Amino acid sequence: MPPRVVAVALSGGVDSLITGFLIKRQYSQVFGIHFTTGYESQAVDIAFLEAQLGFPIHVIDLKKRFKQEVVDYFVSSYMTGKTPNPCLACNEKIKFGALLDHALQLGADALATGHYATIVNDITFPDKKEEGAWLEKGADLQKDQSYFLSMLSKTQLSRLIFPLASATKDEVRQIAKANSLTPAIPSESQDVCFIHDKNLNDFIIREKGIRPCPGPVVNTTGKVVGTHKGLHTFTIGQRRGINIPAEKPFYVQAIDMATNTLHVCFKEDLSSSGMQVDHINWNYSETGRINNITTKIRYSHKGANSTLLLDGAKGQVTFHAPQNAVTPGQAAVFYKDNRVLGAGIIQS
Repeated sequence: MPPRVVAVALSGGVDSLITGFLIKRQYSQVFGIHFTTGYESQAVDIAFLEAQLGFPIHVIDLKKRFKQEVVDYFVSSYMTGKTPNPCLACNEKIKFGALLDHALQLGADALATGHYATIVNDITFPDKKEEGAWLEKGADLQKDQSYFLSMLSKTQLSRLIFPLASATKDEVRQIAKANSLTPAIPSESQDVCFIHDKNLNDFIIREKGIRPCPGPVVNTTGKVVGTHKGLHTFTIGQRRGINIPAEKPFYVQAIDMATNTLHVCFKEDLSSSGMQVDHINWNYSETGRINNITTKIRYSHKGANSTLLLDGAKGQVTFHAPQNAVTPGQAAVFYKDNRVLGAGIIQS
């Protein structure tokens, strides 16, 4: 059954602005919803957006939840030697967790956002309803955000509308120009929205109140080749910041928090033939051994042909060809063609 009342999540950027514009043309009962995190670099002019879109916008204070679910998770993961993706946590727990709950409490049947991804459900494709809702890539593969949305449940997906699923970024900008719509925040959002100066080291020190703890840097033969200034500043596959001379550049191979040791290697030693994945969110009828799928091990990864042996919320992935810099804490997202089958967190 199509939704009667739609809430539009508005960040202040052009994507959510055009989402609100398109939803207003399609549905008669629409309101906006904007949330604050406490880490904004600038406030959003809500009245400016309301005047352009012609519907009221509710402001929801999610500062406490955002710090607990996203920032604390991010920092704690780094302190255990993992490299988390805060956008996945924010989408699952904040945007499509707490914010969706608020939208429903305010009377909405569905929440629309400006994500470049596709939802298939009984609203968009009634003949597919026996499988429930699932996620697919957006039409603009350069902007596709299905990776970041891959941990959403069927229940969450069934309440969502992505009007930009078939749009490109250029088309969105053209709609804005043609209708004299101006975003409240003209700049594109960054990956880690709560670190404004891009200085991860200083951010973690401020959040945790810690002092950097130097330790040994060890190569693949077990030889100590230098000293690091703190493990929390490194991630698997990283090249910059090691600053140790050698015949070839060193890359981070492993992070041992127990011994405060940074393990480095040359680029050819970074590859892995497989990995363990945990906390898997699965949204596909087939289970057990899943052959011939594509696995992305980070957002910028083009994807690798692989086999997944699924055991509940855990899985063993075998790559058909070795992959570089498999990074614990990052998401592994499983695709069959454009469809997201599921996702989990890389353990090793």
